[in-house]
Amino acid sequence: MLRKSLLSVLATAAVAYGGLAIAASVSISSKDIGGVVTGDKGPEAGVWVIAETRDLPTKFAKIVVTDDKGRFVIPELPKANYQVWVRGYGLVDSAKVAAKPGKLLALKAVTAPTAKAAAEYYPGVYWYSMLEIPKSTEFPGTGDKGNGIAPTMKSQHAWIDTVKNGCQSCHALGTKGIREVPETFAKTGSSFTAWAGRTQAGQALTYMALVLGSLGPEKALTLFANWTDRIAAGELPFAKPERPTGVERNAVYTLWDWSSPKHYMHDAISTDKRHPTVNANGLIWGAPEESTDLIPTLDPVKNIASSVKQPYLDPATPSQLDAPRGNSAYWGMDPIWDGHTSIHNLIMDETGKMWFAARIRPIGSNPDFCKPGTTLPSAKVVPLKESFRQLTLYDPKTRKWNLIDTCFSTHHVYFGHDADNTLWTSAGPPMSGVVGWLNTKMYLETHDQAKSQGWTPLIIDTNGNGQRDEYVEANQPLDPGKDKRIMAAFYGVQPSPVDDVIWGQAMDRGFSRVDQPGYLLRLKPGSDPANTALTEIYQPPEGTFGPRGIDVDLNGVVWTVLSSGHLASFDRSLCKGPLNGPTTAEGKQCPEGWKLYQFPGPQFKGLDAPGSADHAYYVWVDRYNTLGLGANVPIASTNGGESLLALVKDKFVNLHVPYPMGFFTKNVDGRIDNPKAGWKGRAIWTTSGTRANFHGEGGTDAYPKVFKVQMRPDPLAH
Repeated sequence: MLRKSLLSVLATAAVAYGGLAIAASVSISSKDIGGVVTGDKGPEAGVWVIAETRDLPTKFAKIVVTDDKGRFVIPELPKANYQVWVRGYGLVDSAKVAAKPGKLLALKAVTAPTAKAAAEYYPGVYWYSMLEIPKSTEFPGTGDKGNGIAPTMKSQHAWIDTVKNGCQSCHALGTKGIREVPETFAKTGSSFTAWAGRTQAGQALTYMALVLGSLGPEKALTLFANWTDRIAAGELPFAKPERPTGVERNAVYTLWDWSSPKHYMHDAISTDKRHPTVNANGLIWGAPEESTDLIPTLDPVKNIASSVKQPYLDPATPSQLDAPRGNSAYWGMDPIWDGHTSIHNLIMDETGKMWFAARIRPIGSNPDFCKPGTTLPSAKVVPLKESFRQLTLYDPKTRKWNLIDTCFSTHHVYFGHDADNTLWTSAGPPMSGVVGWLNTKMYLETHDQAKSQGWTPLIIDTNGNGQRDEYVEANQPLDPGKDKRIMAAFYGVQPSPVDDVIWGQAMDRGFSRVDQPGYLLRLKPGSDPANTALTEIYQPPEGTFGPRGIDVDLNGVVWTVLSSGHLASFDRSLCKGPLNGPTTAEGKQCPEGWKLYQFPGPQFKGLDAPGSADHAYYVWVDRYNTLGLGANVPIASTNGGESLLALVKDKFVNLHVPYPMGFFTKNVDGRIDNPKAGWKGRAIWTTSGTRANFHGEGGTDAYPKVFKVQMRPDPLAH
């Protein structure tokens, strides 16, 4: 006999509409809340049911989708008192109903009274796609005395890439806090003046000024002001989202608050990305970038959010408290960010140790072993004067830190698959022209930070002899007898799981006033990487642009997301032409290696180009079926669509997180807590990624969140 707590409770929820009885049988356990959702016309299929509680150590919520009969089961809820309500496209939020696990509910959906009320629940891309983009004939720009577009802005695609990777990548443009101008700025005068003020608010004003300068402030502010003016006058999105269908209704989203409303996250990690059973049921770790030195943690079993403080080496390391700031509509002159360590990215190794791309000293001078005259092999090839961010190591078992000074800048960090457990790093936007790494096996044995690190310039085999030779610099013309250096930098970095190649991705450089396209980069280290590494570069196909983020599947196929509004794969094995020699210096070889998948959702207003206004910050491949949609499934973090887009058999599964509105994430990983527990034992994990959670639902009370996503076999599984 099963224990009573495990027995299913079988009930029938019946609702009458127009004399028609709609009955739905829902089976739940004592840990679930279930029932049926009906509206004015009967069962409401494909709407979200949200259960939230503040009874646990940190705020907790779980979200599911109704099936075609309006039925739902919210499974595996911790014991607590919950508020339960319905949200969906075409609706406004229903009244919140109090419930405990083991309860069956008959919930009444509320039809939106107007199109405007319905549109308030649309993902941000439906709102910011209303933004006007300058016509292709307006480029290159002619400056403030001409068309207002910066002369360095060469093309329409560079403008779009800058709006997405310079603006949208930090702020969720379509959220209510962006598409509506706060009174603090609106009262200063015209909409143009208001936008000028709001882009000089808070502690990110320096970066916002850089992006505006690259676009041309006159044109950019005019277009943003026109966009919000039209919305204020009642203009609504010209496209509408569709409700979840098919397997999308099987999703279960679990949410926890962590960190602080004044802080933001860049990334989170749950496991060793190469071995997803590592750290089963363990802490989730976050990377708070510029906002704080307090690294958040979440215990998802006990529902406890906590933090660990990241130390730094030099007391003179600058703080965001010292950054220029302007008056915020949300925080006034309160400096909400106080980070010294700029913890951008993090990775877990196979023993559970945590490695961070973090700043440990001022940006100034590098250690002597980085400079000319040293015996360090990499410094003999390319001496480095400074690095923006370095590496740190934390062992949760001993609670001890190691601060590792690197000559090269770090941005993203990923482990290789070699015996040395090499930690490969990207440099981010700076045009360093090198790729750096740390031999972690050597470092853990010797703690010699100098001998354990190395870096190499990016050299293309343009003389075509298959080896690295003397090379010309990036600003010099090709020499038929020499190789060619490029001054790109890895933004995304990913060691291949099938060979010894390191794949990277360099950003389009339009918003940095450098006329250089984005690339995929293939680095073959060779026996002595500082001296033997060779690089191949590949530009996206004609008509697409803006690679950002990278991963490699178990077949060696590379995946990236494009700011033209695509997920893209690149399979080098399909290349037909030469992959070295002078014709490869621009990276236009092998268009046949690319395959494109257009993101769903609207394109920008008046833009005829293929693609979508949606923008993905990064891409991650679920190599080991941690989500349950299959192995080798690429998942794009589309922060305009407020979704994770999983590509399954060449079709997107849209995993939209409806609450809080403004879901915005930058990266994902997957963990298997119990391989024998079916869907309950596996999940993918991510965190809030916007720099301004307060622009979304909840305002200044909104915390960053941890998100756990699971896929059930059907919408009623428990």
